[in-house]
Amino acid sequence: MLRLLRLTTAGESHGPALLCTLEGMPAGVPLRAADVNADLFRRQQGYGRGRRMQIERDEIEFLSGVRAGETLGSPIAMLIRNKDWKNWVEIMDPAPRDEDTDGLRKRSVTRPRPGHADLTGILKYDRDDARDILERASARETTARVAGAAIARALLKAFDITIGSHLVHLGGIDAAPVELPDDINAAADASPVRTLDAQAEARIIALIDAAKADGNTLGGICEVVVDGLPVGLGSHVSWDRKLDGRLGAAMMSIPAVKGVEIGLGFETARRAGADVHDEIEMAPGSPRTGNVRRKTNRAGGLEGGMTSGEPLVIRVAMKPISTLMRPLGTVDMATGEAAKATAERSDVTAVPAMGVIAEAMAALVLADAMLEKFGGDSLAEVQRNLNAYLSHLAARLGG
Repeated sequence: MLRLLRLTTAGESHGPALLCTLEGMPAGVPLRAADVNADLFRRQQGYGRGRRMQIERDEIEFLSGVRAGETLGSPIAMLIRNKDWKNWVEIMDPAPRDEDTDGLRKRSVTRPRPGHADLTGILKYDRDDARDILERASARETTARVAGAAIARALLKAFDITIGSHLVHLGGIDAAPVELPDDINAAADASPVRTLDAQAEARIIALIDAAKADGNTLGGICEVVVDGLPVGLGSHVSWDRKLDGRLGAAMMSIPAVKGVEIGLGFETARRAGADVHDEIEMAPGSPRTGNVRRKTNRAGGLEGGMTSGEPLVIRVAMKPISTLMRPLGTVDMATGEAAKATAERSDVTAVPAMGVIAEAMAALVLADAMLEKFGGDSLAEVQRNLNAYLSHLAARLGG
């Protein structure tokens, strides 16, 4: 399927900068650098992060596509400088080098980490140094995704569509279900682990401290909630147009994510149909849902690959980070001997930040789906198309 909104990124974790290009954004979307930087800041937060988050203070520079606080309809290019680059200039220098005399060979990464892209990457790309793989496989790349998605989020905001996330599980500790606040992110961001359960927060922090002392890492689950979507985004007619499939692919592309579920997800397999499907009733004056509503939202806002107009609910599971400060066993690919894996970074967990990245991936997919359904060259044209659609829906059942 041809995407109308296309994000591409470039750059290595310890290179001079990350680059982001977003194509397909209509003209006239209000946008400031501060809007993007706010999400970059949120991505860097969370209890259990390592020293890298203290070094970097991510900010974007617009290179194209934005003028006088609005998008132009042309490709939007942004640059995010890596402040840690000054410590890696020699190692990451793109110029040819004499490995025999410059002393860098001994700094090669030849002990791949279990669970990371190191080993499969050096075998696939025929490299001797796993740094050629890990620099791009690093979750640092998601900084550029969050930057591009902040623009997609600005488009959605123009249509009163909001995206929030919160942590629901970490390392075996579940957060208690709570009534979601109107501004999920304001409440979640106030927590060091981005949970809405204050009692679970204290236990999770203690667990992170214990894992750090043990040289271990922790995974967890975040929930993304999107409100304000109109009914009918996505399609049932072809497999690659189904919105649940597109969202699932986007979430699974986040480094270390191993599972995605929508609505009740895997729980639906354990229940009878009467306890899974959402009954429908009239809801006059609600054109975004077609003047009907579901009494429950077990489907999580998606039916048949299309939005129902109910809140979209996605849960995303992240495995523990693969770099342990007490490294696991591996093989040194230079000698073939047993060894301890390389320790490349020091986060205990990045699950709170993963929720922000999952918001970003949802924003990209949903903004693309909005343009697919209501596309136009300007924000005003997209708004007219949406308004005409909502007027039609309102008239169908006498709203």
